[in-house]
Amino acid sequence: MSSPPMIDGAFARWLAARAGQALLDLRVELGFADAGALKSAGDKVSHDLIRTELAKWRPGDAVLSEEDEGSRLAWAAEVNAEAVSRLAADRVWIIDPLDGTREFAEEGRSDWAVHVALWARNAPSPHGLVAGAVGLPAQHRVLGTDYPPAYPPMTVEAATAGARVIRLAASRSRPPVFLTDLAEDVGAKLVPMGSAGAKIAAVVTGEVDAYIHAGGQYEWDSAAPVAVATATGLHASRIDGSALRYNEADPRLPDLLVCRRDLAPRLLAALQRHSG
Repeated sequence: MSSPPMIDGAFARWLAARAGQALLDLRVELGFADAGALKSAGDKVSHDLIRTELAKWRPGDAVLSEEDEGSRLAWAAEVNAEAVSRLAADRVWIIDPLDGTREFAEEGRSDWAVHVALWARNAPSPHGLVAGAVGLPAQHRVLGTDYPPAYPPMTVEAATAGARVIRLAASRSRPPVFLTDLAEDVGAKLVPMGSAGAKIAAVVTGEVDAYIHAGGQYEWDSAAPVAVATATGLHASRIDGSALRYNEADPRLPDLLVCRRDLAPRLLAALQRHSG
């Protein structure tokens, strides 16, 4: 393809796929002997590719990338012009060039992702996300808002058991401390997975029923997966039930719940009991 599709959702999918292929090629080229070098190279290769294509095809839009210098700082007068520019912009691409560097650098793991999302000032939803794509390169698929997946079917356990067995995606390395108690409370089974994008993608596809995170994330960790999840019809919010909001002065977005709509009241009530 000489040029990408111009519709934003299709462009996000194209961009996530391009970056994902570059990351797969890098894995082959460098191998897994030096995990640190592979992680660093992966972040740079994907970031540079996405930034180059956005500058070429969406030159008027602002960008917030995990790999931008100073990206984790809340906006203040002394922060660089890039931060100021995105807060004044009508359109901002929020990207995580490589979500799950740890998993990316482990041979055989496929639970890592590329996130590409577009926030727009005139969006009809509180979160402001109007397009997005989650590339799952090692799974050879991209989930996008241009062709959102069908609402996920119930898990086999939920469909056949008298009481619903909730499958909760959980961080491999940093699960919230209250999650075990919450899972016991609601009769859930914890399913350890890698990156945030892979976990939310698993909710979108019906491999699990929910993903709960608390304890520290940034906008780029969830923007693209939340865009796809809400386009699919899933519930997405902060763990207190309030709306997720993007392109904020402070890019920290430390907690979220993504789940089937029918489970949201039950899980939000349980979060009130356990997350305090």
